[in-house]
Amino acid sequence: MEQRILGKTGLKVGIFAFGGIVVKDTKDADRIVAEAVDNGVNYFDVAPSYGNSEETLGPALKPYRSKIYLACKTGKKTKNEAFQELENSFKLLKTDYFDVYQLHGVRPEDLDTIIGPGGAIEALKEAKQKGLVRNIGITTHFDEVALKLMEAADFDTLLFPINWACWLKNGLGQSALKEANKRNMGCIAIKGLANRAKEPKEDGYEKCWYRPIFDDPVLADLALRFTWSQAVHSAVSPGDVRMLQLGISLVKKYNGNPPPLTPAELEELTKRARSVENTIFAS
Repeated sequence: MEQRILGKTGLKVGIFAFGGIVVKDTKDADRIVAEAVDNGVNYFDVAPSYGNSEETLGPALKPYRSKIYLACKTGKKTKNEAFQELENSFKLLKTDYFDVYQLHGVRPEDLDTIIGPGGAIEALKEAKQKGLVRNIGITTHFDEVALKLMEAADFDTLLFPINWACWLKNGLGQSALKEANKRNMGCIAIKGLANRAKEPKEDGYEKCWYRPIFDDPVLADLALRFTWSQAVHSAVSPGDVRMLQLGISLVKKYNGNPPPLTPAELEELTKRARSVENTIFAS
């Protein structure tokens, strides 16, 4: 699998990463993780909000901990709460450090608390100073939030939706990714294999709150290659093991180095994006 340097972190990561929610409520975590590692996956991203994923992923990763990079997050808003969550994640994931630790899913209304006195941003800075985490990062679904957080602290990574439909139809991610690149931040994409907002009917992919591209091989190929073609270093798998396997199969299809989209392919994908009525994010 092609590897890229994750910005100023210096970490050499595979272009397809492991979304920790994949192992939520499963007894097959050891096998799933082993298969991913065998196929070149070396970046694993998880969060306390993903059910029992931390508890399940920790033991499965133990044999590989020195060979992989582990990223975790805190959804807490204050310094004390964030430190408590960090310590609990260490216990559950059977580790004493994280390669990347991130503010999770920051929303506009969270900003004042997070970056203010006693906010969670202080916990991340202190954890890095103490060597508990090697790099600190941002995760959000809002360009304006990412930009404000970048101004508030010297973050190392950005995890953001870089999705074909949202980017081509709504422009989502363009300003955040541009600024992150200017700052030499490691850029990790999410939602690369997302199709659209989920319809009310059950689609069999309950761990994905959006409708993943599970039934259109051509679109899946174009969509993930579109994400890889942007200025990102890795793309995280959706939260279903079948989608993890689909992403790995696309990497293998191109012998580890998926090519960028041709002009004709980009035109086709743009046409498809315009026809998506309900993108997973509006802007």
